[in-house]
Amino acid sequence: MRARLLFAPPPPRQLARMLTWFAVAVGTAAPAFAANHGPPPAKAATTYAAVDYHAKEQVAIAAVPCLNRDDCKFFKVDYLRYGFVPIRVIVTNLGDRPISLSDARILFVDSAGDRIQAAEPEDVDRRIGYPGPNQGHTIPVGPIRLHTHSKSKVGKVESDFNEFEYAALAVEPHTTRAGYLFYDVNGLGPDPLRGASLVLRELRNADGQDLFFFQIPFDKFLAAQH
Repeated sequence: MRARLLFAPPPPRQLARMLTWFAVAVGTAAPAFAANHGPPPAKAATTYAAVDYHAKEQVAIAAVPCLNRDDCKFFKVDYLRYGFVPIRVIVTNLGDRPISLSDARILFVDSAGDRIQAAEPEDVDRRIGYPGPNQGHTIPVGPIRLHTHSKSKVGKVESDFNEFEYAALAVEPHTTRAGYLFYDVNGLGPDPLRGASLVLRELRNADGQDLFFFQIPFDKFLAAQH
């Protein structure tokens, strides 16, 4: 998401998920490389190293990149091999009223300040070598894009996105929601997380008011690995 653009009503596949406010893509997957389990249950966002907690708004958001293949074996595709980093987004609402992510933008901001939007299955397919239907076309930039129906040429990619992609458009009071977004870091060098951050904008409270943006430095995650 390199810029905010005006856009038409969401396509059918996005609308289908927008109607499912409590859906969360954290289910278990079939074996990927060798394993037969999904990610561990998400804990409260405040328990993770890379977290931004807004005490006034009672919302905490953590980011946990998957940099070790041994920690990502539940995926059916080796995304690291193709230059994509899966990042688990964990949102905890500590307050007494729900918050909305229906218009949220969740961007990977590299050390140079360039903004990268989350990948779609078609983006991964093109990298793998199976061009999808959107090749050569500009994909509209706007709120977090969620999808339901397969346009992927590689069924494993679409399956991973359906199983694990972050999909909760609302986070109920005293609840944690989690899921993965996939970011293309190809070309950012051997240490793409250094100096980078995950930025979340346009989250709203129950009254429709914007929450102050969240910024989660990945340096916090890297420091905790040592």
